[in-house]
Amino acid sequence: MPFLPQHLPTLSDASLDILLAEDLPFGDLTTGVLGIGNLSGTMTFAARRPMVVAAVEDAARLLTRAGCAVEISAASGQSLAAGATILCASGSAAALHRGWKMAQVLIETAAGIATATRAIVAAARAVDPWVTIAGTRKTIPGAKALSIAALIAGGGVPHRLGLSETILIFAEHRVFLAASTPEAVVSMARRGAPEKKVVVEVGSVDEGLTWAVAGADVIQTEKFTPEMVADLTTKLRTAAPLSIVAAAGGIDATNAAAYVSAGARVIVTSAPFTAKPVDVAVRIEASGGGDTSTP
Repeated sequence: MPFLPQHLPTLSDASLDILLAEDLPFGDLTTGVLGIGNLSGTMTFAARRPMVVAAVEDAARLLTRAGCAVEISAASGQSLAAGATILCASGSAAALHRGWKMAQVLIETAAGIATATRAIVAAARAVDPWVTIAGTRKTIPGAKALSIAALIAGGGVPHRLGLSETILIFAEHRVFLAASTPEAVVSMARRGAPEKKVVVEVGSVDEGLTWAVAGADVIQTEKFTPEMVADLTTKLRTAAPLSIVAAAGGIDATNAAAYVSAGARVIVTSAPFTAKPVDVAVRIEASGGGDTSTP
């Protein structure tokens, strides 16, 4: 299956303005004291190594809000070779320096997440082209919009964006329902939100079998080995053939294929959200000649 990102969420104008204000609270002292603010120049962003690029459109909007004119060369979700141009900006030295670092960090951070996601997607879909890679809600606090956009650019989907949209019954919920049977708990959830799937996280094969037979739509396995997932999926073929197994806990590109081979139809992961940023090279050139390359 091709890696075709869905419509990507974007950062709000207010969020971009906050990023600019954080980096430039009281003006650019260096550019000011050097007296170069009104001189014209260009700035080029390029991939320093192969990457799945993300947040390009947000970075371009940030640079525009900083006073630059921007031309995008690569769209978010695109795989780039080392040296490939991402975007070019032009404007005054003041505008270029105003937007430079925040735009660079946006793309580097998002590309790290997108590249890590794409690696998991590729490994998993080599086994099953229809498997879903779902990112958890464990994003870096304050960076959810950027993280989710990057996840989608890499070919993943959000597992759940927050507590308001999905039913996911943890053991931590069930401690308050000790007097209720699994069937009663599933029935309660289904009556309360009949249009929603009922997902139950379990810690053992027997527990997964119990909740699937009780009617749970999805059994989410927490830190199962691939062998445990295989055991559960084998038993569910007879006991609850409509239940889906979603494997979660410690899954990344190195072991995703094993879980898919074991029968998981959904891989739930937090790994991309803590991926190392991918380096973006930035070159600034004065319109009258001269240039500077930055790490």
